[in-house]
Amino acid sequence: MSSAPRIVITVADPETQSRPDVSIRKNRLYADAIRRHGGEPILIDAATPLAERAAGLTAMDGLLLAGGTDMDPSRYGQPNQGSRDLEPERDALETEAWNVAAKQATPVFGICRGFQVINVLMGGKLLQDVAGHAGPAWGDGPALRHPLRLAPGSRLARILSPSNVGGGVVSVNSYHHQAVGRSDLADGLVAAGWSPSPVGDIVEAVESRDPGRLVLAVQCHPERTESTPPAFDRVWRVFVDACRGPASNRTVRAALPR
Repeated sequence: MSSAPRIVITVADPETQSRPDVSIRKNRLYADAIRRHGGEPILIDAATPLAERAAGLTAMDGLLLAGGTDMDPSRYGQPNQGSRDLEPERDALETEAWNVAAKQATPVFGICRGFQVINVLMGGKLLQDVAGHAGPAWGDGPALRHPLRLAPGSRLARILSPSNVGGGVVSVNSYHHQAVGRSDLADGLVAAGWSPSPVGDIVEAVESRDPGRLVLAVQCHPERTESTPPAFDRVWRVFVDACRGPASNRTVRAALPR
């Protein structure tokens, strides 16, 4: 039996957050989801000592870019037009982690902020403020939900609904005020899902054009199982399975649930 894949999770430093206890709970949910499917989570934040950070990134079999605050818009060549609570140290951490993962062909999964970070680091941009998409903060009331329309034939559609690869619609939670518009999508990504918004349909799920490496991201928070369809548990399983074994042997064998 192979050892558990080591999956680095880039998270917010609780000590820099307005509600450290909530931040710790949020970070724990990501780790729990990885453990639930047989992975070994390695949490890294901007305050993690450099030697510990380097060791984790060197040893990682997978990378999870977790949720959090907004990315600095200067990273995608725009002035600040609604971005808030910027954390340049985390931007730097996740840029480093992404570059290591790219060099090693490591599978990557992005959630909320992580979805946006992947798009930016692959050359895309963001809509900096979309009204009506944030909803109550986690722990402050029921999650705002909206439909996610899956792209027919996409990897995400095949994972969520193996018997209906033609697409379909699922209801997902919504904790974000930034988004990826159709014209903002990075060239190396394809849209796997869209949601309606006041500015028209926005991209809320992406996957890599490269069929040989798993890069998948969603704008919703699938680690919050109380407001996520059960089918999303298969996304976690697919991601952890993709991280098993040496990088040279990783393929899209995990593109479909077993």
